[in-house]
Amino acid sequence: MSDHSRPPLRPESLLAHGGGGIDPATGAVVPAIQPATTFVRDTDYRLVSDSHLYGRDDNDLVRQIESLVSRLEGAADARVFASGMAAIAAVARTVKPGGTILVQSGIYYGTTAWLRKRCAHDGIALIEADASDTERFCETLRESGPDLVLLEIPANPWLTVADLPVIAEAAHAAGALLAVDATAATPLLLRPLDHGADMVIHAATKALNGHSDVLAGIVATRDADTAAWTFVREERHDAGAVLSSFDAYLLLRGLRTLALRMERMCANAQGLADLLDAHPAVERVLYPGLPSHPGYEVATRLMTGGYGYLMSFLVKGDAATALAVAGRLTLVQRATSLGGVESLIEHRHTIEGEVTGVPENLLRLSVGIENLDDLVADLTGALTLTAR
Repeated sequence: MSDHSRPPLRPESLLAHGGGGIDPATGAVVPAIQPATTFVRDTDYRLVSDSHLYGRDDNDLVRQIESLVSRLEGAADARVFASGMAAIAAVARTVKPGGTILVQSGIYYGTTAWLRKRCAHDGIALIEADASDTERFCETLRESGPDLVLLEIPANPWLTVADLPVIAEAAHAAGALLAVDATAATPLLLRPLDHGADMVIHAATKALNGHSDVLAGIVATRDADTAAWTFVREERHDAGAVLSSFDAYLLLRGLRTLALRMERMCANAQGLADLLDAHPAVERVLYPGLPSHPGYEVATRLMTGGYGYLMSFLVKGDAATALAVAGRLTLVQRATSLGGVESLIEHRHTIEGEVTGVPENLLRLSVGIENLDDLVADLTGALTLTAR
């Protein structure tokens, strides 16, 4: 069978080979790290390689990641950034002073806080609205006529799931660009471009890398010929929010195991959600894989392969109770971030509760790849004293 007649590779195979396969020049199965920032010209001042002028935009490892993510997302093009927030910022900056941004409320507070500061500084109207109420959100969208609509699916830390196709239709009818932060889903569970989004954003720091050792961000687009995408490309190049060669190497290495990690993480998360949902010391579990979750129907319709690795749960009690539960954990680590191979727990009220209204008894749990029985034992042991 010729290469041209082979069916397209499935995501697991693309990821396992880093989207690139063997280096034809050396036969290496692992791509090399090229640390150079500049490249020589010949005696006639022509570039030795037409695609290598300066390291800020000419990095083969970064290009390989962009190609891989484009294929995973069904995107026309993608760009890697130095962090998830750099990726968010590039998309938000497509809106000029005097414009309007409609952002989903109850999302990652770093995004909300930066948008508030940036919009106030640049004279941009910022509207925050609950996207879990689809009808009201779309009404706000029609009334405000935003330049950009920004969603996060699933949302962090509330795990709400916006009805993307309905909102996409309303956004495009209003002439708005729709971007979706799908960090908590990855392309394996949700492909926002397939459901009407114009751009998809990932904090690759999280599950895409998966090892808590790289800061990176990615933006992918459905249409590479728009003015907005031209701006994002130029913003990455001109403003310089680029990834180093070593970090690109680590990110590509992490991506190779994404499918296996997500399979285990989603299975673990579902198992823990079921356990916590029935535990007498738990008031409520926020996880879209539970039929009792308000976003279960939408998540089931949009997501494939699982409901993600992220959840929150509210213990019965106050802040002291929640902190005591977190303090008794020995396997699950108390730390910020999410999407790594290790399970992490965070008391979000300590971080942002005074300004966002996150309940003082809420704990956010990022589920890793550990043995599920060990995670169950750790959480059950930490909750047992609370239940008494």
